[in-house]
Amino acid sequence: MNQISATDDTVLLDLMRKGDQQAFAILYNRYKGVLFTHAYRKLRDWEEVKDIVQEIFSGLWAKRETLEITDNLNAYLFKAVRYKIINLIARKNTASIYVDSFQSFLTTYADNTDHLVREKMLCSIIDAEINNLPPKMRHVFELSRKENLSHKEIAEQLNITEQSVRSHVKNALHILRLKLGMFLFVALLLNK
Repeated sequence: MNQISATDDTVLLDLMRKGDQQAFAILYNRYKGVLFTHAYRKLRDWEEVKDIVQEIFSGLWAKRETLEITDNLNAYLFKAVRYKIINLIARKNTASIYVDSFQSFLTTYADNTDHLVREKMLCSIIDAEINNLPPKMRHVFELSRKENLSHKEIAEQLNITEQSVRSHVKNALHILRLKLGMFLFVALLLNK
């Protein structure tokens, strides 16, 4: 073993290509420490560093028969660490973007949903109170507020005076203001 451990990387790579596990173990022990240190300086996370170094050496063993290292092994391994780190950071950034986007969606969706629920409840309350108006007043009010007809158009359609239309709308608003309170009254006017 002492004779093999002193052998240079090229010879060890050739032996490893032929399936020599001892040569692979020597290369692993020779480079794992410096690769751990190099990766840790960039990531500051031992678990991620261990995964990266393990992936690199697992890949080295899995591709041993077809492996073509044009630089020296040292340069090859450091490039492999750099690419793994870049890929890890890119995945983290992508995941972070998705998480932020999803969180923003959830917040917006919750706000919109809450708003829609409140708006629907408010409309139900208003509609119920409009339905409680006297029939003629309710009809005039609905033509004014829901169908957006002018007082003149309502008067012609119902064969009553414009003054009578104004009076019905005014009285309906007064009743609704008392029943619904000022807040709902303002909301009613804004919905028009």
